[in-house]
Amino acid sequence: MSGLLDEARAWLSAALDGPFADVRGIADLSSAYDRRREWELKLGAAGLGAIGWPVEHGGRGATIADQVAVAQEYAALRAPSRIAHVGVELAGPTIIAFGSDAQKARFLPGIASGRELWAQGYSEPNAGSDLANVRTRARLEDGRWIIDGQKIWTSLGMIADWAFVVVRTEEGSRGPKGLSYLLVPLDQPGIVRRPIRQMTGDAEFAELFFDGAVTDADNIVGEAGQGWAIAMATLGFERGVSTVVQQMQFGNELAALIEVARANGKARDPIIRQRIADAWIGLELMRHGLLRTLSDEATEDLGNEALTSKLYWSRWHRALGDLAMDVQGLAGEVAQGNDYHFGALTQMHLASRADTIYAGASQIQRNLIAERGLGLPREPRGTV
Repeated sequence: MSGLLDEARAWLSAALDGPFADVRGIADLSSAYDRRREWELKLGAAGLGAIGWPVEHGGRGATIADQVAVAQEYAALRAPSRIAHVGVELAGPTIIAFGSDAQKARFLPGIASGRELWAQGYSEPNAGSDLANVRTRARLEDGRWIIDGQKIWTSLGMIADWAFVVVRTEEGSRGPKGLSYLLVPLDQPGIVRRPIRQMTGDAEFAELFFDGAVTDADNIVGEAGQGWAIAMATLGFERGVSTVVQQMQFGNELAALIEVARANGKARDPIIRQRIADAWIGLELMRHGLLRTLSDEATEDLGNEALTSKLYWSRWHRALGDLAMDVQGLAGEVAQGNDYHFGALTQMHLASRADTIYAGASQIQRNLIAERGLGLPREPRGTV
């Protein structure tokens, strides 16, 4: 057992049993924002905000094994899902890998400390799974990038301080060519944010409208035209240790489901019992697959293993949502209170409907497995 794990366990237990007991167990991204910003600041002050980063950039230089152990402890103690996730797991590693020394000095301390939250400016109304169809444009004038366009399905877009935004900077370019990767402050007159209300009642996402929005010329990561390669590298970071917490949260959901089944007698139904057993087996397979992907033997090339993970866990989680509704019966269809907010298992069921769409639709994932993993011929692409 590492010293870092002992330190993390002691700090998390004290915080969640004490001043932050009110945020324990919060799994969505849209609840108790103010308190969770405080949580991120405290994590950062304790040196637990970005433990996998190099020490010189504000991290702890933790090994993969230590990161996995701390992530498991974080989820087991039911700490709140992190609203700093996009900065810590995506923006930060991208800046470390591709950013200038000035960008590292400016942005990494704010991310590691929890002072600045980030959003991901990728998807557009006509560029979701087909990300290369980006139409948001930026032009360089008087030492600043001027940005016009629209982004959609922007996680934490209503509260983030900054976003990394993929834009088209080469006039007349198509597809992945001519794209650039900009770091953009969101609190400015040239940006309008509109929340997107989901069927869960939450508003984790926002639309961002850029109308003459600006960012400094130096806030481009890499060179102009390298945006596609850098954006793909950012997505690669998303398949890392943070998925351990996600799987542990899945385990918490399964445990809550089993508790309900025992309480209402559904656990005596042989079909329900078999489905619960299948869910447990699937979760164990998921866990072993992730650990294999993160093992020392696989870290040089996460390729084929990582390609299958999103397709697998999204289908599994949707099936768990269906099982949750069958276990609850009619009680799961009744909302509580004047705000018509459903219970945690029903909320999970509703949220899981999107799992096979966001972060790469299942259809796109199958294409990636076929083309990149198995080397099959590419699917015919239409012209832009």
